[in-house]
Amino acid sequence: MRVDGKGLVHRDQSVSFKFDGQTYKGLAGDTLASALMANGVRLIGRSFKYHRPRGIMSDGPQDPNGLVELHRGDQITPNVRMTQQEIHAGIDARSQNHWGNLTWDVLELNDLMAPFLGAGFYYKTFMWPKAFWEKLYEPIIRRAAGLGSLSMAHNSDDYEKAFAFCDVLVIGSGPAGIMAALTAARSGADVILCEEDFRFGGRLNFESYDIDGQPGAAWAAARVEELSEMENVRLMRRTTVTGAYDGGTYAALERVAQHVSDPKGAPLETFWRIVAKGAVYAAGAMERPIAFRNNDRPGIMMASAIRGYLNRYGVAPGKRITLFGNNDDAFRSALDLQAAGLEVAAYIDSRPDAEIKGDFPIYKGARITGARGRMRVDGVTLRTAQDQEVWLTTDCVGMSGGWNPTVHLTCHMNGRPQWNEQLVAFIPTPGSVPGMEVAGAAGGTFSTKGCLKSGIFRAKTVLDAIGISAKTTPAPEAEDSATKISPLWVVPGKGRAWIDFQNDVTAKDVALAAQENFKSVEHMKRYTTQGMAPDQGKNSNINALAVLADVTGRSIPETGTTTYRPPYTPVSIAAMGAYAQGHGFAPQRLTTSHVASVKAGAPMIEAGLWYRPSYFPKAGEVTWRQSCDREVEMVRNHVGVCDVSTLGKIDIQGPDAGAFLDFVYINTFSTLKVGRVRYGVMLREDGHVMDDGTTARLGEHHFVMTTTTAAAGQVMRHLEFVHQCLCPDMDVRFISTTEQWAQFAVAGPKSRDLLNGLLDAPIDNDSFPFMGCGDVSVGEITARLFRISFSGEHAYEIAVPSRYGAALFDALCTAAKEQGGGPYGMEALNVLRIEKGFITHAEIHGRVTAFDIGMERMISGKKDCIGKTAAQRPGLLGDTREQLVGLKPAGAVKKMNAGAFLFSPNDEPTRTAQQGYSTSVGFSPTRGMLALGFLRNGRARHGETLKLVDHLRDLETLVEVCDPVFLDPEGTRARG
Repeated sequence: MRVDGKGLVHRDQSVSFKFDGQTYKGLAGDTLASALMANGVRLIGRSFKYHRPRGIMSDGPQDPNGLVELHRGDQITPNVRMTQQEIHAGIDARSQNHWGNLTWDVLELNDLMAPFLGAGFYYKTFMWPKAFWEKLYEPIIRRAAGLGSLSMAHNSDDYEKAFAFCDVLVIGSGPAGIMAALTAARSGADVILCEEDFRFGGRLNFESYDIDGQPGAAWAAARVEELSEMENVRLMRRTTVTGAYDGGTYAALERVAQHVSDPKGAPLETFWRIVAKGAVYAAGAMERPIAFRNNDRPGIMMASAIRGYLNRYGVAPGKRITLFGNNDDAFRSALDLQAAGLEVAAYIDSRPDAEIKGDFPIYKGARITGARGRMRVDGVTLRTAQDQEVWLTTDCVGMSGGWNPTVHLTCHMNGRPQWNEQLVAFIPTPGSVPGMEVAGAAGGTFSTKGCLKSGIFRAKTVLDAIGISAKTTPAPEAEDSATKISPLWVVPGKGRAWIDFQNDVTAKDVALAAQENFKSVEHMKRYTTQGMAPDQGKNSNINALAVLADVTGRSIPETGTTTYRPPYTPVSIAAMGAYAQGHGFAPQRLTTSHVASVKAGAPMIEAGLWYRPSYFPKAGEVTWRQSCDREVEMVRNHVGVCDVSTLGKIDIQGPDAGAFLDFVYINTFSTLKVGRVRYGVMLREDGHVMDDGTTARLGEHHFVMTTTTAAAGQVMRHLEFVHQCLCPDMDVRFISTTEQWAQFAVAGPKSRDLLNGLLDAPIDNDSFPFMGCGDVSVGEITARLFRISFSGEHAYEIAVPSRYGAALFDALCTAAKEQGGGPYGMEALNVLRIEKGFITHAEIHGRVTAFDIGMERMISGKKDCIGKTAAQRPGLLGDTREQLVGLKPAGAVKKMNAGAFLFSPNDEPTRTAQQGYSTSVGFSPTRGMLALGFLRNGRARHGETLKLVDHLRDLETLVEVCDPVFLDPEGTRARG
């Protein structure tokens, strides 16, 4: 089916590829669609609902039918568009959406059942009988849902994210886009030109007309060559701009390595965020079909696609071609076919007064009423202006109902297009996207000369807006014919006339939606599933709303359009989430002591995204409990070292730093003296506890906040929100320094002795009292020392720049062993804090208030803070609340579980009878089994015996309610 002397492909470069297991030959520069068409392959897929045979319909990314899976080893990429996918050696494409093979699809039986499967049938059918849903309906729906398949293997492809900045972003490289890019670039602006095709030039590559005496494709190539030699221009081919966002930000997807056999380390795709001072949107227009009976048969295409495959790929879509249109542009296809020596069976124009002439049969005022054939079209029936029925033998039909400007990106910021009666199409509303000008066919200018001039004018408008003086750029000479069109959406008649070719929506389906009162275009879309295919209604949307307007007695502008949302074309989740696979999804954050901890045999556990040692086993210890008990007693009687670098550290500075902290914490920090530390609690805006931690004042305007490991990111986002939205006038700045400082807890009666053996200058109780802080020196390295305790013992936390963390940890552990101590892990840390009644996010899990944890008195009455008013709402205070309590065994069973529920001893353990729950459990070598939990009116119920029940782990035991502080309630150990 190749046509000599036509096309932009490389006829001397043959490429072997596979489709459905069969090997074919194509040419370099072919897409899968053009290569298969050249090999005479017409059947390429099946429709979603009725599994009707489908063929290639268009020559661009809007094609609704040509979706295939690409197989590479154990990888499958579904829903790849054949009209965009370049062939390359070894490519293995397979058709989708059939049960059996492509030719013999068992599910084509759905087409015979079409009278029972009309629009909205699922909303009515699957409601009864009720028992059928789980065992019959849902399994069938799940099996039928979706297009394409996944290999279920790990995705081994690489993807990237990238950022780009420019003065002018030009979207589309047709005549308007090229002139816009040239105008901006010649004026000295930094320009990015994005083209979704692998060849710059847009529609110029698919047409036969000249520009400045050159073939349009050659003219485009010369202009692009000029742009490529400019240092201020970036050309981005295979890049689709998929969304327009605030602040001149645009999303774009670049297909980097989908066109090669061996990526050689290159990513498959790159997701770009492009920030532009201004943009010219020159994305062109898309031809729309005409609905008539069986207009979905393979071989029935868009009229522009027929000449597109001829002019760009040198491929004839058929041997005897019929064309049907309502506008002058469709006639251009007939002339191109004739000039190439192909047979035009007939040209059918619905306009009785069409001004057209040709050396082939022409039927004016006629319409195709139906097509024949199954696996491909073999003939059409037309009704002439004299109301005669004529049968034509044909193997390819080109239809054209006019052109729709590609308005999509102009609607991504709530813009709505406006109806143009002359063009019979929606065009963008000016100013819909701030800073973006629409040029060429995307704005409703359809002549080549008009597009060239539009690109120049819109580029100058953008340059003026961003303060760049535009240089004069003359418009080349080109065709300048006017747009002539007469509306035609559907040819009336029996049978099904197709509007949405992927989702199998017919004109009658749209009428049925209106009949059942789904008259809103948005309701109709969801009732019929029109426009919900991967092409997002690019082919079907305008035709469907025109039919809806007709059956509801409204005009098309009154009916309106559906909402166009980003992305403009499908974007793989892997591209948007680049680097988020494997460890990229859950990065392993390692402390500076990690290597030493692993060498010591410590099992590592996840804490947030960090890995921390669970315990440090010694010879002869065969269970984790033995190691944990030893470490607890070591801290209580001697000294222990624990890496606490994972706690969030936020450096806060500025004249208003104290006032800012007053606003985010329930207690006051502006009165905190330099060199002191204070514990604080932070609330969400709804009055519930967000996080707790200590904040140290290192200078008059300098504070360091610590957060829990799990909430470090959440707290940082909260501070940013508060500063930007609630108190932007405050002169304060903050930054996360979690990774910049390695911090270690030194806890136990001998902790001061250990530190004095390492510090350049010793400390005592006067120079470093409880909750004191300041700079110290370790081997001439400046460090920060905080006298705070999460164990209840005399303790300190010492912080050094991270590059010294590993060395300091080794030195601390060596010194601790000399004092009868050593390192301790998370298990011991948990027991130590439970003994003292200290809370973590096991307790402040998002549903508790300051009142619940016994800290309501910390809420200052002298100032406002976030969540203060909300925390005083009825229901968040009083004896009906579940309050923090301690629990210890009171029966024969000494075991307790976290997450178990509390009941009165004689109550049945049911949901309505539960009175509280346990949150943290640990075994204390000195106090036995201990737990923290919440109990309704718990602070008034110390001494009561309750039943603790865990149905999941089959536990039921008696517990005694007690004070949550089990050890040293006076705090003499920490303060001594």
